[in-house]
Amino acid sequence: MLPEPDARPRAGEARNRLVLVTGPSGAGRSTAIRALEDMGYEAIDNMPLSLLPRLLEGPQSDKPLALGIDARNRDFSTNALTGMIDQSDWHPGQPLQVLYLDCRAEILQRRFSETRRRHPLAPDENAETGITREFDLLAAVRARADLLIDTSDMTPHDLRAEMGRWFGPGEAESLAVSVHSFSYKRGLPRGLDMVFDCRFLRNPYWQPELRSLDGRAPEVATHIAGDPLFAEFRRRVTEMVELLLPAYETEGKAYLSIGFGCTGGQHRSVAMAETLGATLAKDGWQVSIRHRELERRSGAEAPGHTHDVLGVTQS
Repeated sequence: MLPEPDARPRAGEARNRLVLVTGPSGAGRSTAIRALEDMGYEAIDNMPLSLLPRLLEGPQSDKPLALGIDARNRDFSTNALTGMIDQSDWHPGQPLQVLYLDCRAEILQRRFSETRRRHPLAPDENAETGITREFDLLAAVRARADLLIDTSDMTPHDLRAEMGRWFGPGEAESLAVSVHSFSYKRGLPRGLDMVFDCRFLRNPYWQPELRSLDGRAPEVATHIAGDPLFAEFRRRVTEMVELLLPAYETEGKAYLSIGFGCTGGQHRSVAMAETLGATLAKDGWQVSIRHRELERRSGAEAPGHTHDVLGVTQS
């Protein structure tokens, strides 16, 4: 299944790239914005959402644009922000990429403690309360991110290097691949270019000892691999993707999203996403993996289930 082409940036459109940088307070948004600015982006931080349409309706800059938005912004609204993200044709010629800077709750608590800052969403309460509140507020935005970077184990220097890897001048010429798992019950994730239905594969849900695990567990992956159709399905999908990626890169596409769906988004789709992501990373492609239903299930307690296959943002 090949949906209509989405409006994400092509390599030749790097100067028109629009990156929306968001995430919880303390996760490194200011560092990321400064890194983008040093790479030639026109950066605007803490911009009121109500002013965004006016900015985008004006003359386009010759520089790519980075906007920093989070719960501290004046007139911030989760519904308004997700509505803007979901409107794929909201500004033709200036496609949107959502970068979400994530961080584990205990690390954010430590950062607030070390700097003796009050959390902006809990100025008269402890930081833990504000962090939980902000995780809840940003959950829908996080689910729509094109790229998630977990900064829990990063220094500011590490984050700047990671930003350079994804957004540096040379990266505009290479293809970045994101692989998603999802449940069909909740619909398709935003902006998928390819979708593969895994519901025909053997379902670990019906094995009591595997039901609570997910597709990243070796015993679950082994159970799914025992399906007579699995090996051929994996081979054909991998060969097709490996055939198409160089062609898309040559054509000038900068981002490609591949989705695997199953009934619950916990076992079969996760295993296939992990398998393909690891194969593509081994082949030298820049790959990140998103497990939508696992992220929703883990919630604010463990926000790092999404990872970069190359190991930089893995929790």
